[in-house]
Amino acid sequence: MEATAVLPVLKKRLAFLSGGKDRRSGLILTIPLCTEQTSMEELSSTLDYLLGIPSEKCKARGFTVIVDGRKSQWNLVKTVVLMLQNVIPAEVSLVCVVKPDEFWDKKVTHFCFWKEKDRLGFEVILVSANKLTRYIEPCQLTEEFGGSLLYDHIDWLNKRLVFEKFTKESTSLLDELAIINENDKASQPDKDSFSSRPSDCSFLPSFDPETVLQTGHELLSELQQRRFNGSEGGTAWSPMDDELLAQPQVMKLLDSLREQYTKYQEVCRQRSKRSQLDEIHAKVMQVVNWLEGPGTEQLGRQSGIGDSIRASQALQQKHEEIESQHSEWFAVYVELNQQIAALLTTGDEEDLEELKGLQQQLSDVCYRQASQLEFRQNVLQSAHLFHSTAHELSQQLDGLLGMLCAEATPADGAAIQQTLKHLEEKLKSVEVGLQGLREKGQILLNQISNQTSWTYGKEVTGENKENVEHVQGVLDDMQLRKQRCEDMVDVRRLKMLQMVQLYKCEEDAAQAVEWLGELLDALLKTHIRLGDDTQESKILLEKHKKFVDVAQSTYDYGRQLLQATVVLCQSLRCATRSSGDTLPRLNRVWKQFSVTSDERLQRLEMASSFHSAAEKILKESPEQAEVAIGPESYEEVESLGKTLLDRLTVPVLFPDGSEQYFGSPSDMASSAEYVRDKMKLVEERRLQQEMEEQPEEEAVQKEEEEEEEEVEEDFETDPQHS
Repeated sequence: MEATAVLPVLKKRLAFLSGGKDRRSGLILTIPLCTEQTSMEELSSTLDYLLGIPSEKCKARGFTVIVDGRKSQWNLVKTVVLMLQNVIPAEVSLVCVVKPDEFWDKKVTHFCFWKEKDRLGFEVILVSANKLTRYIEPCQLTEEFGGSLLYDHIDWLNKRLVFEKFTKESTSLLDELAIINENDKASQPDKDSFSSRPSDCSFLPSFDPETVLQTGHELLSELQQRRFNGSEGGTAWSPMDDELLAQPQVMKLLDSLREQYTKYQEVCRQRSKRSQLDEIHAKVMQVVNWLEGPGTEQLGRQSGIGDSIRASQALQQKHEEIESQHSEWFAVYVELNQQIAALLTTGDEEDLEELKGLQQQLSDVCYRQASQLEFRQNVLQSAHLFHSTAHELSQQLDGLLGMLCAEATPADGAAIQQTLKHLEEKLKSVEVGLQGLREKGQILLNQISNQTSWTYGKEVTGENKENVEHVQGVLDDMQLRKQRCEDMVDVRRLKMLQMVQLYKCEEDAAQAVEWLGELLDALLKTHIRLGDDTQESKILLEKHKKFVDVAQSTYDYGRQLLQATVVLCQSLRCATRSSGDTLPRLNRVWKQFSVTSDERLQRLEMASSFHSAAEKILKESPEQAEVAIGPESYEEVESLGKTLLDRLTVPVLFPDGSEQYFGSPSDMASSAEYVRDKMKLVEERRLQQEMEEQPEEEAVQKEEEEEEEEVEEDFETDPQHS
C-alpha cells in the first residue's frame, strides 16, 4: 500500500509509529482517540499501512499499543481494543489504555478486559498518563504523554511520500535504462553505419535521471542527518525503524541507478561522437581550404609600410579588414578544436588517429596563418609608431628653431633662467625624441629585413628595399635638422648665461643693500641694551664689533658685485644698469649704519665706564673698606651717569639730516631707570659713609670743647697764671 492511496486518512493522524520502543525493543504504536467519532474503517486502513512499514524482524518483537482515551468514550476505546485482535493479533504484546482524569465506570471496564483477556491474546492495562512511564521509558514517549521523544507527523508523512515517490520512479527508471543499454549493446553495427544514426538516443526515459538522483541524494542525506543531529531542545533524535530500513534501500537504488545512468550516458556519448566525425571532417577541410587559398592571397598582396601617418593608418585599416575575415574562420577553428579534444577523450583507437590527424592539419594551417597575420600587424604597428614619432620630432624641431630665430629680450634674470631652462628642455626633448626614433626605426628595419612573402616562401625584395630606404632617409634628415638646432642653441646659451650672470650680480647687489638695511634696522630696534654690569657691557661690546664686521662684509660684497656688472655690460655691449641706482643706495645705507654703529659703540663704552666706576664703590661695605672712598669717586659716577642719561635722550643724526632713536621710548626709559637706580645706590653709599664719619668728628670736637672748658675754669681760678 502506498501513502498516496490513503493520504487523506494518514493526514488525520488516527495512528502513528513515533519511533519509540518498549523495554523489549518492541515498536510503540500510538492511537490518539479524540472527542469526535473515529471511523473504524479509516483507522483500519491507517493500521494496515503502518504495519506494512516495519520488517518482519521488528514485527516479531511485538508491538506495544498506546490507546489514548483521555478525550474519548469508553465504548470507542473498547471497540478499538477489540479491533486490534483482528488487525494485528499476533504482533500485539501489550495494550496501554490511557484513562482520563474523570475515570469511566471501573466495574464495567475492569470486568470487560478481564473477561476478554484470554480471547484477545494480549494484555490490556488501564493506566493514567503520568504512570505510563512504569511500562515505557520517558525517552521513548512523545510529549503528549510526558516524554521527551520528538515526533512530527507531517514531517514523517512528507518523508514517506518522498521515499515512496523516489522508490517508484527509480525502479521504473532502472527498468527503462536497462532496456536502452541492452538494446544498444545487442545492436552494435559496423563503424561506417554509425554516420547515418542520429546523435540523440532513440528512446528517452520517462523520468529525468538527474532529478531522480538528486531526489535520492537529498532523501538519503536527510535520513542520515536525523541519525546524528539532535533536536533544538538538545534531546537526541531516535530514528524510527522505517527510516533505518529506508537508508540501505535508498542507497541500493542510488547505486543501481548511477550504474545504469552511467551506461546510458556512455551510449548517448558514443552515438553523438560517431555522428560528429563526418561533420567535423567536412568543417576542417572547409577551414583549411579557405585559409590556404583566398586568405593567403589577401595577405600576400600586403607588404608596404607607407610613407606617413595617414598612409600607415590606411594600411592598418586594410589589414583589420583582412583580420576580420580571418577571425570568422579562426572562431570555427576554435569550436572544431574543442569538439575534437572532447572526442579524443572518449574515442576509439581508429577514431583517435583520424581525429589527431585532422586536429594537427587544422592547427598547422591556422597557426601559420595567425603567425603571418600577427607578423604583418606588428610591422604595421611599428611603421605607424615610427611615422608618429617622426612627425612629433619634426614638430619639436620646428618649435625649437622658431625659438632660436626669435630675438628674446628677457626682462630679468628669472625670465632668462626660465627661457634658458625651456630651451634646454626643448633640446633634451629633441634628443630623447631622436633617440626614440632611432630605436623604433631599428625595430622596423629588423622586421622589414625578416619579412618574406607568405606565398610558398617567395621573398618580396623590391618593396622591402623601398621601405628600408624610406626609413633610413627619415632618420638621416632628422639627424641633420637636430645638429643645426644644437649649433644655434650653443650660441644662444652662451649669451643667455652671460645675461643670467649680469642679472644675478644686480640681484645680489640689491640683496646686499637690503641685507645692510635689515642690519641697520636690527641695530636701531634690537641692539638697545647697555648691560647691567661691567661684564655684560664688555660682552655687548664684543657682539657689537662682530655685528659691525658682518655689515662691513655685506657692504664689500655689494661693491664687488656692482663692479662685476660693469664688466658684464661691457661684454654684452649694453648700458650699465646698476651704477645709477644701486650704488648710491648702498653708500647711503652704509653711511647711516656707520653713524649708528659709532653711536652704539660710544654708548656701550660710556655704560662700561659708568658700571666700572659704580662697582668700585659698591663692591664692598664701608666697614670692610681699608681706605675711605674719596668724594672724587662719587663725583665721577654722578658725572658719568648724568652724561649717559643725557646721551640716551639724543637721537642718531644721519648724513642726510634725518634722525632715528634707538628702540622705543619705553625701552630707553627702562635703560635710563636702571642707570638712575644704580646712581641712587651710589648716593646711598655716600650718605652711609658720611654718617659713619660724623661720630668721629663729634668726638674730636667734644674733646676740644672739654679742653676749652678746663682752660676757662683755670683762668677763672687763677687769672694771673692763665
